[in-house]
Order: sequence, then structure tokens, then C-alpha cells
Amino acid sequence: MQAKKRYLILFSAGVSLILLFYLQGPASKRTPNRGDDPHPHWPHFSDPLRAFIPWDQTETEDYNVRVSPRHKRDDNSGASKCRMDSCFDFSLCRRNGFKVYVYPQQKGEKISESYQNILSSIEGSRFYTSDPGQACLFVLNLDTLDRDQLSPQYVHNLKTKIQNLNLWNNGRNHLIFNLYSGTWPDYTEDLGFDIGQAMLAKASISTENFRPNFDISIPLFSKDHPRTGGERGYLKYNTIPPFRKYVLVFKGKRYLTGIGSDTRNALYHIHNAEDVVLLTTCKHGKDWQKHKDARCDKDNAEYDRYNYKEMLHNSTFCLVPRGRRLGSFRFLEALQAACVPVMLSNGWELPFSEIIDWHTAAVIGDERLLLQIPSTVRSIHQDRILSLRQQTQFLWEAYFSSVEKIVLTTLEIIQDRVLQHNARSTLMWNRLPGGLFTLPQYSSYLGDFPFFYAVLSVKPQQKFTAVIHAVTPLVSQSQPIFKLLVAVAKSQYCAQIIVLWNCDKPLPAKHRWPATSVPVIVIEGESKVMSSRFLPYDNIRTDAILSLDEDTVLSTTEVDFAFTVWQSFPERIVGYPARSHFWDSNKERWGYTSKWTNDYSMVLTGAAFYHRYYNYLYTQYLPGSLKSMVDQLSNCEDILMNFLVSAVTKMPPIKVTQKKQYKETMMGQTSRASRWADPDHFAQRQTCMNKFASWFGTMPLVHSQMRLDPVLFKDQVSILRKKYRDIERL
Repeated sequence: MQAKKRYLILFSAGVSLILLFYLQGPASKRTPNRGDDPHPHWPHFSDPLRAFIPWDQTETEDYNVRVSPRHKRDDNSGASKCRMDSCFDFSLCRRNGFKVYVYPQQKGEKISESYQNILSSIEGSRFYTSDPGQACLFVLNLDTLDRDQLSPQYVHNLKTKIQNLNLWNNGRNHLIFNLYSGTWPDYTEDLGFDIGQAMLAKASISTENFRPNFDISIPLFSKDHPRTGGERGYLKYNTIPPFRKYVLVFKGKRYLTGIGSDTRNALYHIHNAEDVVLLTTCKHGKDWQKHKDARCDKDNAEYDRYNYKEMLHNSTFCLVPRGRRLGSFRFLEALQAACVPVMLSNGWELPFSEIIDWHTAAVIGDERLLLQIPSTVRSIHQDRILSLRQQTQFLWEAYFSSVEKIVLTTLEIIQDRVLQHNARSTLMWNRLPGGLFTLPQYSSYLGDFPFFYAVLSVKPQQKFTAVIHAVTPLVSQSQPIFKLLVAVAKSQYCAQIIVLWNCDKPLPAKHRWPATSVPVIVIEGESKVMSSRFLPYDNIRTDAILSLDEDTVLSTTEVDFAFTVWQSFPERIVGYPARSHFWDSNKERWGYTSKWTNDYSMVLTGAAFYHRYYNYLYTQYLPGSLKSMVDQLSNCEDILMNFLVSAVTKMPPIKVTQKKQYKETMMGQTSRASRWADPDHFAQRQTCMNKFASWFGTMPLVHSQMRLDPVLFKDQVSILRKKYRDIERL
């Protein structure tokens, strides 16, 4: 009983002390501006940008800046608060659409090769206008890429030069490109002039200074980065399992002092010289020996023993730590090599972060958790590694392989902001073929694009529209075009036939055309030029187009079979007459051949199916210079369409059952439409091949040896067992 009383007294005393402390203690020690919460606010470790700071220091202004860098940006006045609705004049874009004007170069002003490549990419794009009165966006002719005062590319007195521009208007509707800012020792992001209300397309931009949906983060690229085309990714085939010789590699400079030195100085902690190979060298700069530490000699010796490219191509993951600035050349190098980037650059706004989901192509690490990186990458499942690796190749080829693609991606992002009702979806940007080939002005519905059918489990329509290109007058009822009309109209899949009349003679009377079971619409070609056969006519309502020359010889069975094949490959060209390309090492140029071999890379549009979206892409995406060349020569339009479709799909066309009769018939034709007898025809097509390859920056055509035949084709069985039996009789 006495024990119970003692316990009760002790319990009562304890409760009294707790109440006394709660009511009086915290009140007398309350930290200013912390409200009524007595508990310390520990950092959330899921935030990769938050520093490890004692909780009692979290009320300082300095802490709040680092915890929420965008908080400081939003509190600032002026340009830092710029958004599209406050610092951009949309009315300039409503008059003539999204057009970009580049200031003419001033005498005596030097422009670096990299900046000239940027300007040339804009001037060669469909957005360019030479009339500032039609422009929606303006780009300076003054080189703003390198704003490091120690650089020979640094442009002096830039502030005054920009302010003297008549159209500057405090930077409104202007876009400024920049790769390097700041200089030793702090490498700030200051450009050395007031950007006003201009948008920044900047490399190594921090989240703190980045203005969402206004600025654009671009990758850091070298002066040797190709202007157009660029090399394809290095992933030639998938390996299962997707592991390589090394798990994680890095080879680069180690900074002994100054900004950016912390992370690279600590890499030796996780380097094991076996499957985690992280090499650094102190041997750079004029006075590196003055600052060398005890590890320098050993690091330098080991650094020289490894070949960087061999490491890059034989590693599963590539470390991309920050350098003096947040960005690094290692980023693009890793993407191209299909080496999954492991980012270690806290606070870096990743390139094109507005549109690209980087979690599908990279591992976003934290500089403070360096020691956990090896175990983290080892824990990633092989299926995930394969997916990450494939996405690196897609992103590299779609947006980063050339200066032109970087510039066009930047402009397309801005256009999506301006034309919000036609903006691309996230899926359009992050799935093949990418945002540059997916024009939202065509349709806002993904199911209208042939390359998204598989993703959405959508099937193309069961009908096609035949478009016959006619260039000779109707003289006799025995002309091939009449037989072609009848044969195509009998197809069970034909919805309508459009005759594109590009002849100099007037349109024939309706009674001149044969009676058919499907509508026959005769329309006059625009300006009577070759490119008009690929215009996106409103009359075409079906997904599939059967493109035909007027002297093509096809049976109804051949049409039905080819359409059936196309339904399985709606993103490709499917047809009969095949051609190929080759590299002529003696002349150092591309060659064109019509030899009948087991190899081809083109299917001519004289008898081929393709999706109607490619008519829109041909008209809107390709530059006027290429289409003008086609129209002047009255040739090569079929080659250009093959270039375009292969550039989009990265795949070859599909040839169906071999039809030598097609070539023999063409050779026998004597009409003006038959260009086979023209001695200049072949030479022109050789020239076209090289002109097109030059504009695309690479050769997009892909060779194939696949031919699709009907089941039981040429098999020694009864003809009655074959569905497309008429094909064998041809």
C-alpha cells in the first residue's frame, strides 16, 4: 500500500513538471517567427537541393534561399518574374503565325562558329522570316554564347550594342542563346548585360535562376558539334542481359580549389578500379602544380592508362558530375554512347526539362549521397536498364545530335507556348518519332498519327483513297490510266479515286472518265508542279493513300494485297517498285540505282501505300528549297518522300511481291509521263540524292532485304488454296 502511494506521488510530480515546462518553458525560449510549433523542422531528405543545416539555423534568409531557390526568384522584381503572359507580346504572333527574325549581321562584328551554326539553323527552318514586321520572335546577331570575360570569344560592350538595337524593346519577344556565363573564381550566371524581358536559352542554368515556362535549358555542346544531322547513337543492337564490362565510369578533370571541386575530389572514395572506374586528373591549367595534393601523381598516372571512348562504350552507367558550371560535355557524350547518365549536379535544370521526362533516360543522383551511388545503380533491374538505354538513343537522335535539332527543339517549345491550343502532349515529346516530326497543327488526337497506333491499340481505317497523278491529255480509251482506274475501283478497300490533273490541257469532261462503283474526283493540281501530288487535300478522308502514276499497271488483286500489308505497317511506305542507294567511294557521293537485286532502300510512290499524315509533313516540314528543286526538275518527289518517311521511322519501306512487269511496262511507255527514256532523268536523281542527304545532315534511308509475299506464293499446291492467286499469273 505504501509502495502504491509512492508511485502515485512520483507520477503526479512528473505530470506537474511536464505541464509547468509546457506552459512556461517554451514560451520564454520561443524562436522569433516560428509560430506556435515547438518542434524543430528537420530537412526533408527527399529534396535533392536541400542542404544539411542544423534546424536552429533554418530561420536565416540564407537557409531559405537554399531550401527553395525558386522562392528567392519569385520574390525578386523585374525580369526574374517574367512569364509568357507578362513579358511576351502574343499579338505579334497572331498576325502571321510563329515566325522568327534574325537581326542582320553588323560590319566588324565577329561571330563564333557555334553561334553562326545556331543562326544558320534558324534561317534554314520553316519559322524564319526576313521581314521583322512579320516576326513573332527575334534573335540577336550579336554573339552571346560565351560570356566568360577570360574567353577570346567574349564580346565587349555588348550592353551598349544591344540597347542601340531599334527593335530591342527591353528584350520583349527576344530569345538569347548562351552556353557559358561568369568567370573565375565563382562562375556566376550573370551575362554581363541586362536581358530585360528576353527569354534565355541557356546551358548550365540553375533551378534558382530558371524561369519556368519562360526560359529554356539547353545542353552544353562543343564547337565541334555538327550543325545538321549528326552521328546516330552507338547502340547498334540490344544485348540481353544489358550489362557491360563496367558498371560506372567517369574520366575528367579534378578541380583542387574553387567552385565545383567538392564532388570530383570525393570520387576516389567509390572508385574500385574494377567495375567502378572513376578517373580524375589534376594536370590542367597553368599553375596546377602549385595546388597539387598528395593524390595528384597517383591519379594522373591511372588517368593516362585508360582510353575514354573505350570506357564510354563499355559501361552501363556514366557519371555526369558538375564541373565549374552545372552542365558538362559528359552529358551528351553519355547519351550518344547509350551509357545511362548518372547526374550529380544539384540544382541543375536539365536540358529541355519542360518537355522531356528525364527519369526515363537517366538516374538523378544527389551530390551529398555520393557514397550511395554504386549500390543504387547496382540495384536497378536489367529490364529497367534496357529501357533507360533505349531512351537515351531516342532522345539523342531526336533532340541533341546536332545544333539544328537543339535550336529547332527550342523554337518548337516556344511555339507550343504561343499556340497553346495546338501544343504537343508529353507522349509526343517522349516517344518515337519525337516532337519535331509530330506536328500538332495536323491533329491534337494521337490516334491520327500512324506511329502511335501500336501505343494506343488503334487500327487504321479499312478503306483507302487512290490518288492518280495525271500529266498527259486523254486521247484514247486504251491509255493506261483508264485500265488503272477500273482495276483500282474494283478493290473492296477502295473508298474513292482522286485524279490529280497536272496536265497543261483543260480538265476533261466528266463523260470521258469510265463509270466506276466508287466516286472519281478530278481536281486540278496547284501550279501544275510535282510537289502538288503530296499536298494534304481536304478530299482525302481515309488514313491510307494509294499513290499512283498514270501509267502504272496494277491488278485489283495486287492492290488488295498491298493494302492488307500496309494495314500491318501503317507508319511505312508499302508498295511495288523498289530502288536502292549506295555510297560511291570513288566520287565520294551517294549513288542511285534501279538494278533488280535482293537489296532496296526506297519504294517509289508510283505504286505505293502510305499514311496521309506524310502529305501534311511533306508540305509543312520540308523547306521550300527542296520542294522547289523537285518542281523545277519535275523529278525526285518520290525520293524525297522516301527520305522523309525513313527519317521519321528510322526504318526501311516494305516491298511486296516482286513485279518485274512494272519496270518493263514503264520502259515501254512513250508518253511524256514516262521519264525512263530521258537520259537526264537518272543523272538528276543522283543529284537529288546528295542534295537531300545534305539537308537532312545524314543519310536517313535504310537498306532492307525483306519482301512480303502472299501465303503459299509460288508454293507447289493447288491454285485454289491461294487467296491472291491472280498475282502468280502476272
